[in-house]
Amino acid sequence: MSRNGETNMLSKALCPSETVIRVERYPATSRLLHWLVAALVLITWPLGFFIQFTKKEVSLDFYLIHESFGFLVLWLMLLRVGNRLMARPPQPQGPAIERLAASTVHGLLYVFLIVMPVSGFLATNAHGFPLVWFGLVPVWSPLDKAPDIAWSLSAIHAWSAWILLLLFALHIGAVLLHHVIKRDNTLYRIV
Repeated sequence: MSRNGETNMLSKALCPSETVIRVERYPATSRLLHWLVAALVLITWPLGFFIQFTKKEVSLDFYLIHESFGFLVLWLMLLRVGNRLMARPPQPQGPAIERLAASTVHGLLYVFLIVMPVSGFLATNAHGFPLVWFGLVPVWSPLDKAPDIAWSLSAIHAWSAWILLLLFALHIGAVLLHHVIKRDNTLYRIV
């Protein structure tokens, strides 16, 4: 059993090996938050991208959904940071260069998964559109309408989105490298 009590035993039903493999997993809270954020980003990012192609009559509805999910991503990421400080992850595996690359990409994912929703939230407020979360709860903002900084905040949000997409591609590439090419147990640590 691992030091954090999370060990997963994989039988040959999941793994072609005849033996049972013990996998030191991330704590359950870390795994849950990881997949919730992943699912929300996979909804929110495309929504934000496709808003530019929607008809004017429905674009505000798309913005509301995009912003509401983005705001939820922000709070889940803040929970993830707190969880990361309290819940001990499994020991890193692999060569030093892989551990450094993984640590760097994960750290940058955390940063941009906070920067992106914060800059988007502030940008919409600065453009004069305060957030009413899912059309139900008005959300206080430190900014009122501020056209002089609105476009800068929008640019930060847009660049953050593209950087996040690149980081996501690197993350998925590493998953495929470990799971398909190396055939190691890295993926099983987070599922």
